[in-house]
Amino acid sequence: MRSSITSSEGAPSNRPTDKPVRVLLADDNEAMLARIALVLTSECAIVAAVTDGAAALDAADMLQPDVIVLDISMPGMSGLEVAYCLRAAGSTAAVIFLTIYEDEEMANAARAAGGIGYVVKSRIATDLVVAIREARAGRPFVSALR
Repeated sequence: MRSSITSSEGAPSNRPTDKPVRVLLADDNEAMLARIALVLTSECAIVAAVTDGAAALDAADMLQPDVIVLDISMPGMSGLEVAYCLRAAGSTAAVIFLTIYEDEEMANAARAAGGIGYVVKSRIATDLVVAIREARAGRPFVSALR
């Protein structure tokens, strides 16, 4: 499947701190991307939504978002691999992983990859905005795990 970057905003500019948090979304499921965007729209500016890791890296480089929400399980390049590449490239965007995995081992792997947030998909409605607020304040956030 070919991925494309869907952008709702042009190149980044110097912006006041009262502007919404600029968020890049990456998930291989387009219905999930729509759900995430719906949850975040009231508090965040979605700068792009992409469906694979390579597109996430390109969009992050081009758009310089404040926060990147990454699905861990994507074909080709996992969210963990994307996070490692982002850090190696010098990205300062806060990374929040979004996943179906509700276990401590995966949360630790996400933290090791540079993630500051870890949200399980079953808790998107209650946890994702909180995770973004915490990430912007430099504080980690992890959904309740089983």
